[in-house]
Amino acid sequence: MNLLRSYLADFVALVFPQLCPACGESLVAGEKIICTNCLFNLPLTNFHLQPDNVVARQFWGKVNIQGAYALYYFTKGGKVQNLLHLFKYKGMRKIGPVLGNIAGGQLAKSDIFNTVDVIIPVPLHKSRLKQRGYNQSACFAEGIVQKLKVPVDETSLLRIKATETQTHKSRFSRFENMQQVFEITDPEKLKNKHVLLVDDVVTTGSTLEACAALLLEIEGLKLSIAAIAYAE
Repeated sequence: MNLLRSYLADFVALVFPQLCPACGESLVAGEKIICTNCLFNLPLTNFHLQPDNVVARQFWGKVNIQGAYALYYFTKGGKVQNLLHLFKYKGMRKIGPVLGNIAGGQLAKSDIFNTVDVIIPVPLHKSRLKQRGYNQSACFAEGIVQKLKVPVDETSLLRIKATETQTHKSRFSRFENMQQVFEITDPEKLKNKHVLLVDDVVTTGSTLEACAALLLEIEGLKLSIAAIAYAE
């Protein structure tokens, strides 16, 4: 029976091959979501080993953060862009936890990030959430918690204003677009906590900066930032 199931699985894979969302090649037996070659060769930043990395420097003089991190470098037309496009816009939510698990493994080795108490994903407005069906940052957080062993909080920070896409805006326009977009619902819950704020891509950092400024108004709160990718 097991042999028959194996032959059937091989036949289904041959007729309906699962493709790696990063490179487009067929997944082979034992591979899940992302192929082994991509898992080993996607452009890791290793920012968890560099406290003064380029993501952290984006926030210097703006908001006081403990640490900043991105898992991969994002380049136009590259494999990381392929991954993120399918993850955000084509319903492949399973990519998020896989990448989060990898990121969580790195963050758990950092003296800064292994003191995190709670993870807060950058929220989507309810209209965008209904359209997409899931919050990509929350999916990423699902994987991180497997390694950091801390809760995810999706209720304390809300997006109360729908905004236009940030993709083609200048840095100033992005910052202006993010004013009065977010709201804290329960500041007492986050007092004296080390919060890890997670997003998908860091470009100008305007969304993260807006969230961070609001969170840091809470008494005793310490803040770190993590993302799937940094766009150079």
